[in-house]
Amino acid sequence: MQQLVEHGIHVVDSGFVRPRLDAIHLIEEGGRVAIVDTGVNESVPRVLDALAGLGLGPENVDWIVLTHVHLDHAGGAGELMRLMPAARLLVHPRGVRHMIDPSRLIAGTIEVYGAEAAHRMYGEILPVPAQRVVEAPDGAAIELNGRRLEVLDTPGHASHHLCLFDTRARVVFTGDTFGLSYRELDVGDCQFVVPTTTPIQFDPPALHRSIDRIVALQARAACLTHYGPVSDVERLADDLHRQIDALVVLGKTCACRFEGAAVDTLDEGPGSLRRCLRDGVRDLILAEGRRQGWAGGEDDWLRIFDLDIRLNGDGLAAWLARTERIGPQPLVAAPSEAGRKAASMPTKTFGEPATSCSENR
Repeated sequence: MQQLVEHGIHVVDSGFVRPRLDAIHLIEEGGRVAIVDTGVNESVPRVLDALAGLGLGPENVDWIVLTHVHLDHAGGAGELMRLMPAARLLVHPRGVRHMIDPSRLIAGTIEVYGAEAAHRMYGEILPVPAQRVVEAPDGAAIELNGRRLEVLDTPGHASHHLCLFDTRARVVFTGDTFGLSYRELDVGDCQFVVPTTTPIQFDPPALHRSIDRIVALQARAACLTHYGPVSDVERLADDLHRQIDALVVLGKTCACRFEGAAVDTLDEGPGSLRRCLRDGVRDLILAEGRRQGWAGGEDDWLRIFDLDIRLNGDGLAAWLARTERIGPQPLVAAPSEAGRKAASMPTKTFGEPATSCSENR
């Protein structure tokens, strides 16, 4: 268990998928605890062990805070709440109903991963009694034994996303809003960050604004669910803004390749929109690693980001389905002549977002 010295903030590896992918943060103040994000059901024993390592138990937990209800962040909430009788669950107002009745959340997860994989990854998702769930609108605050924790509404990754600002430690818990930063890539004390566009609510303008809100806090560190604390927040925010713009260009470029054709956004085969997006995300990851001089080599980077490449590409497909009107339509056997012509042309070098398909050719 990693600790931020002098501030009672501890990082617990949830064990989800692989080591150092998914973090659970504990904030301890005078023997009382808040847990930020929960991992999945299989993470629960790790949380209990971490509490025991602090000389504490389930009865010492006052708050469980969810940055959002994607199941790598919230999948263990029901089980933890069952084991922690004094705890209340703090959730964005748009996420509350999904924790009380997780049926739609489960269905959405199955849509992304498939039924077998979803059950293998997350297990049974338990509901939380409504009387123990507290809505967390923008500007709300909770007290942890006199320590003030403030809520910021931070959409862009998900419309129901919040960040939590610890005013005493001057640390902000950012969930997925401040991207992904994996410790295997660090070079000395220098850390790096990559945006996440996981399905299905990626919103680039909102995400830019949320990142700016985080920077405005002048926090000494941001604690990311993927993975752990990072410093030099302003530099990392600049990197996120630049990469979000590149992802927008990628999405529009791939969409323009299919101009004039009906598109099956679920098709993963060669020449499909989804393949174009996943391949483009992979290329952007490699380009960022070379630009920043990440530790390891390209094979290591692709292994580390394997799941994220697929999810980011699929999230871009969901965004395009909303914004470019290329979502579910009557399918045709092959793209139109315009679509075939565009698909045969090289992708534009990523830079400023294009305003029309002709600018992407």
